[in-house]
Amino acid sequence: MLFEATSLNVSDGQPAIDHIRTALESGAHAITANKGPIVHGYEALAALATEKRKRFLFESTVMDGAPIFSMFREGLPLVHVNGFRGILNSTTNVILSGMESGLSFEDSLKQAQAFGIAETDPTNDIEGWDAAFKTAALIIVLMRMPVKLSDIKREGIANLSAGAVRAAKSAGKPYKLVCRAWKDGERVHASVSPQQVPLSDPLAWVEGTSSILYLESDIFPGLAIMENNPRLEATAYGMLADFVRAAETTE
Repeated sequence: MLFEATSLNVSDGQPAIDHIRTALESGAHAITANKGPIVHGYEALAALATEKRKRFLFESTVMDGAPIFSMFREGLPLVHVNGFRGILNSTTNVILSGMESGLSFEDSLKQAQAFGIAETDPTNDIEGWDAAFKTAALIIVLMRMPVKLSDIKREGIANLSAGAVRAAKSAGKPYKLVCRAWKDGERVHASVSPQQVPLSDPLAWVEGTSSILYLESDIFPGLAIMENNPRLEATAYGMLADFVRAAETTE
């Protein structure tokens, strides 16, 4: 088996795609925590895995190790996902929580970096790229529809002032970086943007490093999965769970 955990390359998903392709062609299962190969090469890699009778697994790419992809692949066969909403980027969620508590954007970002939650270069997070990649991955795999990153309307949180964030919280409609996708006939619409969410919405209560995904399907009108402030081991667990699934296939 190959465990592929290189950093995300926004432009083309390399070198992760080549690593996974080489593993599959060599007769190895491929497990990745990198969203790039899903967004830039899923169809070809999935077809190659089927041809070689190997597993191409990627549970850790969205919501750490929470069972998102495996839930539909193994637990909800034949269910068709028509859309979803979610909070999928912990860095921006931590920054927004810090601003709500009285910090400026800059100080909240520094705090997130000090906690090891935000990268030294947080561009992919605060500009919405990480969330857009996760949105695209969910559309491609769960909704089974092709989508390009350029099709996803993307806006990050950099233009939100601390005053606006605190005012929204006080008014009972806190700001969250919301990922959305929905079907419109044969097309899919998707967006990532800061939105005010009323307290009656489960997304409004997700703070800190927590994440939530609210799915709409033909069988389940509303199905939510939430992880509450996961530890760093959660991502590693996702790869371990994929390892177990691949090992069971080999047996």
